[in-house]
Amino acid sequence: MSGEPARDWQSWGLSGSLAILIGITCGSGAAAQEAQPTQAPSSKTAATGEISAEQMAKSNNPLADMNALNLHNYWTSAIRGVPDDSINTMNLRGVMVVGRQIVRATVPLTTAPLGGGLYASGLGDINVFDAIRLTADGAKTDVAVGPLLVVPSATDNVLGQGKWQAGGAAVVMHPLAGGSMVGALVTYQTDFAGDAARAGTSVAAVQPILTLGMGGGLYARSTGIWVFDLENNRALIPFGIGIGRVFKGMGGIINVFVEPQFTMYSKGDQQPAFQLFTGLMMQWAKKPKA
Repeated sequence: MSGEPARDWQSWGLSGSLAILIGITCGSGAAAQEAQPTQAPSSKTAATGEISAEQMAKSNNPLADMNALNLHNYWTSAIRGVPDDSINTMNLRGVMVVGRQIVRATVPLTTAPLGGGLYASGLGDINVFDAIRLTADGAKTDVAVGPLLVVPSATDNVLGQGKWQAGGAAVVMHPLAGGSMVGALVTYQTDFAGDAARAGTSVAAVQPILTLGMGGGLYARSTGIWVFDLENNRALIPFGIGIGRVFKGMGGIINVFVEPQFTMYSKGDQQPAFQLFTGLMMQWAKKPKA
């Protein structure tokens, strides 16, 4: 819906962020309720309690061989040039692993300002990419590349580009000691069809990924996405520093986090000055073949 003064979707996103903060605080308590092992824990699990270093690493690895359902929320509380406005985007993301392919689909639900105190809320452009793992199982560094497609599904012009877009994605991830991870996700997309009246697109994005295990299922993280809008000569480089917790639940692994992101550099009007990135990620191991 557009032209409404209410910010219901932003309130929903902020409520979800609060729930994630509570999850980080209470996650260790929930893990402590589980039955204690009858045998001494292995060296892999000793450093992180109920979560092994391998599970910790997989929970933050976009190339992990696990199916997933993720809820990611970005709340932009300050926009350069229009400090009284804000934006909220809740990304619903599904991940399915099929052989060496990791298919990720993202459905954004956004509330964005129209001006004059009015906001548009609705569906944004759906993004799908298929990362095909190039490295062998057990490799120290995982590498994957594949195609990317953006569907112009936005319910309001302010929520999407109005263009079919295609491009590619590349992911490189390397595990470190204690369940830590370092790597990057790089994407590029450009338009090939859609509303002729809308501007063309040419966007590159780089997401450095760094997570540092701290024991007990806790970890520090930094995953700000650098966006370069080559068509409109715009750029955004944020720096994030946050905290998360990984624990077992719902028959799999649950990862909750909160990551404030501060804009270090921006070019162009109406860029975020600050974003609060929160997330709930649920992973399940693939079922073995019969």
